[in-house]
Amino acid sequence: MKHINVALFVPDEGCPHRCSFCNQKTISGKSRSLTVDDIEKAVVTALSSSDCGDGEIAFFGGSFTAIEREYMLSLLKKGREYVDKGLFKGIRISTRPDCIDAEILTLLKEHRVTSVELGCQSMDDGVLLLNERGHTSADVVNAAKLIKEFGFEFGVQMMTGLYGDTNEKSLETAKKLISLKPDTARIYPTVVLENTRLASLYKTGVYIPQTTDEAAELCAELLLMFHEADIRVIRLGLHSGGNVQEGFVAGAYHPAFREIAESRIYLRKIREEIQKDNLAKGKIEITVGSRYVSMASGQKKSNIDELFAHGYTAKIKGNNEYKKYEVSVRLTK
Repeated sequence: MKHINVALFVPDEGCPHRCSFCNQKTISGKSRSLTVDDIEKAVVTALSSSDCGDGEIAFFGGSFTAIEREYMLSLLKKGREYVDKGLFKGIRISTRPDCIDAEILTLLKEHRVTSVELGCQSMDDGVLLLNERGHTSADVVNAAKLIKEFGFEFGVQMMTGLYGDTNEKSLETAKKLISLKPDTARIYPTVVLENTRLASLYKTGVYIPQTTDEAAELCAELLLMFHEADIRVIRLGLHSGGNVQEGFVAGAYHPAFREIAESRIYLRKIREEIQKDNLAKGKIEITVGSRYVSMASGQKKSNIDELFAHGYTAKIKGNNEYKKYEVSVRLTK
């Protein structure tokens, strides 16, 4: 069965803090509270086009475990109806690290929640403070321990390029999150949206966001770190739905951001192979996994063009035995 999630957004519900970067209504495209009728409509639509038995009903957006208790339970009970019928394998929620305790996890377990994602954003307490997150890195560690003890699938979410952040701090955040042994991760380069504190800081020159190019270079390194730790990165960059384009002010936003970052990994790997074997300039044949030929070529063949600019005429071929990010390079006549 295909893994299809029904994503439902709960914008601004329950958040005890307004983070520097946050405008949930712009990100999600939702301006009103989610209702049980909304859940039913989304589920019916999903079931009409696919078998969702291995998927989850996913509540994203606001801090789910911090919303008003009866409202939260009404959403969980509606989602549970479909899980109990075997139409979905469970419910996925995202929340804040400081809104997790044994009591709430017991409640989630009773309502068939299977996956809990933590919006960690950074493991640097200075960065968390500057961006008004309202929690610490210790809260992340404590919440992660509890979530794993209760047997939930555990996911982490991190951001790059936050106010006060650096590439080095982002890499350290990734190392610390990897040490918590999550099952999944999401990485979001910071995007400056209208009606946020970051937008004000940007417009006064106090905050300088990453460009798409800068973020892609960093995220290529982060992707490799999670990949080598056998942790699935299930999203990289903001999704292209909602009103992101309309609310965009500055920062690393591109609808094909993951494709750009992954092509950087391949370019880096190809260059490493060329350097390792000290290959002379000329024609080269690059072998990658059959599924990843397009990725290795780069968006609009940008990697092939980059190699050509440095004296290498590249041909890329696929091999079913090669794993993701595995590369070999040889000279040809």
